[in-house]
Amino acid sequence: MAFDSGMRSKPWRMEGLGDTPFQITCKTPEVQMWFDQGHALLQSFWFEEAERSFRWCLKLDPECAMAYWGLARCGYNWFAAMGKVADDPKDRYRAFLKQASSRKDTVSERERLYIEAWEKAFAVGVERPSTILEAELCKIVVKYPADVEAKALLAFHSIGASPGSRYSTQLVVNQVLAQNPLHPGAHHASIHNWDGGDATQALLSCQMYGKSAPGVGHALHMPGHCYTKMGMWHEAAWSMDAATRTELKYMNDRLALPFETWNYQHNRNYLCYIQEQLGMAEASIQGARDLLNAPTDPEQDNVNGGGFTGQGLSALTRAYIKFERWDDILRPGSIAWPPGEQADFSRLYTEAIAFAGKGDAKQARGRLNELKSVVAKESEKNKMMAEYVALPVASAEGLVLLAEGKTLEGLHALGVAAAKEKEQREKDEYGSDPPDMPWPVMRLIGDAYLKRGDGRLAIEAYENALKAEPNDGFTLAGLAKAHASLGEKDVARNYAGRLAYVWSAADPGSRWLKEVAALNIDAAPIGEVPAAERIYRPAELASYGPSNWAPFAAPELDCLDVKGQKVSLSQFKGKNVLLIFFLNEACVHCVEQLGKVNEKLSDFEKANTVVLAVSSASPAMNKASVKLTDFGIRLLSDKDHANARRFASYDDFEDLELHSTILIDGSGKVRWKRTGGDPFSNVDFLLRELARVNGKK
Repeated sequence: MAFDSGMRSKPWRMEGLGDTPFQITCKTPEVQMWFDQGHALLQSFWFEEAERSFRWCLKLDPECAMAYWGLARCGYNWFAAMGKVADDPKDRYRAFLKQASSRKDTVSERERLYIEAWEKAFAVGVERPSTILEAELCKIVVKYPADVEAKALLAFHSIGASPGSRYSTQLVVNQVLAQNPLHPGAHHASIHNWDGGDATQALLSCQMYGKSAPGVGHALHMPGHCYTKMGMWHEAAWSMDAATRTELKYMNDRLALPFETWNYQHNRNYLCYIQEQLGMAEASIQGARDLLNAPTDPEQDNVNGGGFTGQGLSALTRAYIKFERWDDILRPGSIAWPPGEQADFSRLYTEAIAFAGKGDAKQARGRLNELKSVVAKESEKNKMMAEYVALPVASAEGLVLLAEGKTLEGLHALGVAAAKEKEQREKDEYGSDPPDMPWPVMRLIGDAYLKRGDGRLAIEAYENALKAEPNDGFTLAGLAKAHASLGEKDVARNYAGRLAYVWSAADPGSRWLKEVAALNIDAAPIGEVPAAERIYRPAELASYGPSNWAPFAAPELDCLDVKGQKVSLSQFKGKNVLLIFFLNEACVHCVEQLGKVNEKLSDFEKANTVVLAVSSASPAMNKASVKLTDFGIRLLSDKDHANARRFASYDDFEDLELHSTILIDGSGKVRWKRTGGDPFSNVDFLLRELARVNGKK
C-alpha cells in the first residue's frame, strides 16, 4: 500500500514557508489551506512535510485529485526528474499519480494539464522526465499566462536543459519575481540554476530566499552554496549556521533525531567546511565530532553511501588535514574509523598525508602503498573506483614525494592532481557540496614553491588556487608571504588585509596568522567580496537555537500500571528508560519483540535501565494477560492513545496505533527512537546505544 510508509501523524500550521497559493478543486477551504502548505513546502524541497499536508487533504477530502498529485510530486520531484524512472509496480509515488489520474475528470482543465504533465514525464521508461515536464509546463504557461506557479515549476524543470539554458531559466525566474518578489520557489530555482556556474548571478535570490521562507532550514541553507562560490565566507556561515539551528528547532519540536532528517547532517557538514575557511578550527572540529557522536540507526546510516557517520568523518578528516593536526590524526583512537572500503581508503589517505606532514617519509610511503592496494582491489569490483579516487591519490602521491625530498617528482604528481581537479571542476564533477578535498591542489603547489624559495612560481600557483576557491584564507596567507619574499610589500599588504578580513573570527594563534603577522606590514582588513556581508559571530545567532545537536526532553508520560497506579518518567529520574509502545498481546510481532527484550532484561538492569511497555489495554487486561505477565517488563495502560500521540506513536491518518521503541536517559532526554509499522527487535543495538548513553565504549 502506498500509505504504509511515510508521515504518520497529522500536520500543523507552519509559519514562514512563503506565499505560493495554488488554487485547486476541493470540498472545503481547509483542504485548500493544507494543499497550499504542502505546495509551499515543495518549493523548498521539504518533501516529507509536504507529504504530511497532502495526506491530511485526503483525510478531509478522500476524492481530491490534486492532493494525490501533490503526493506524487513528493517523490516524482526535481531530483527524480533528472533520471530514468524505474518500472516498479510497488512504487508508492506511481500509485499516488495513478490515483490522481483516475480522478482528473473531476478537476478544472488547468489542474488536469498538471496531472497529465506528470503522467507523461514519469511514464515507465522515460529517460529524462525533466525534458517532458519543461515542454508540458511551457504549454500551461502559454495557456494560463497568469499562473505564476506554472512559471515557478517551469523554472525548476528547465535547469540544465541545454548548455546555455541558465539565462533562459533566469528569464522565467524574473517573470515569477515580477509577479511575486518573495516567491520562495523562484529564488530557490535561481540559486540551483547558478550553483556551479556564475554564482554572482544568483546574488539577489541568495539575499531574498531566506527572507521569503524564514521558517525553512533549506531556504537559509541554499544561499550558502552560492556564497561559498563567491568567496563570501562570512555570509555563507550566517546562512549555514542559521539553517542548522532552524533544522534543529524543527527536529526538537517534532521529536526527530539527526538520522531522521538528511538536512541536519548536510547543513552541519557544510557549516564545518565554511568554519574551516574562516580559520575557525575548533568550531569546525567540534561540529564534526558532534556529527560522529550523534545517535545512528542500524538500517539508515551508511558510511560508504555518505550517511551520517560518513558526513562527520569527512568533516573531521578535512579539518584535521587543512589545519595540519598531524598528531591528532595519528593518535590511536582519535578517529573512530568504522568498517567499510571507503573508511579504509579515507584512513590510509589521511594517515599518508599526516606522516608526510610530519616528515616521516617511510611511514607515509607505507600508507600510500596500502592505499594504492585498496584502490586496485576495489577497482576490480567497481570500475569507477579508480576514476573517483584519482584526485586524492595523486595529491597524496605528490605530498609523499615531497616528504621524501623528491621535489621535482612531487611537483609533477601535484600537477597531475591539479589538472584532474581542473577537469572535474569544468565538468561540474568536483565534489563541492561541501568538498571532501581539504584544499585546491594548486595551493599545495604554491606552498611547495614558496618553501623552496621560488616566490614567482608560488604566486602563479596561488592565484590559480584563488580562482578555484575565492578568498581562501590559506591561499591569501601564501600570497602575502610570497609577495613579501619578493619585496612587493604593497601587494603583500593587500593580501594580508584580505586575510585579516576573512579570518577576523579565526582562532587566535594559528600558524598562518602568525606567519603573516611576522611580515610586519601592518595591514587593515579588506573585504573583496561581491556584496556587503555580515561578519560571522556565532553568538549573534543564538536566538535561532543551538547549532550542535543535543538530546531533547521526552514528552510527558502519564500511564497506569496493572494496579491502576499512575506512572510517569519523573519516577525514574537517574535511570534510563526503554519505552516500548506496542499494539496488544494479540500482535504476534509485538510479543516477539517484548520476548527478545525480556531475554536480555538483566543486561538492561546492568545498564541502569528500566523497561516500560505501553499499550491501549486497560490495567485489568494487562494484569490478566497470559502472554505478557510472565515477562519482567512493566506493563502500562495508555487510555485513548493520549501518550502514544504525545510520543508520535499514533497514525492520525489511519487512526491506528504504531510501534515505537524509545531510549530515554536518566535526565529525561530522548537519546534514540524508532517508530513505524513494525516493532524494533534489534536488542543488541539497543544495549550498544545504552552503553553510549552511559559513557561506555
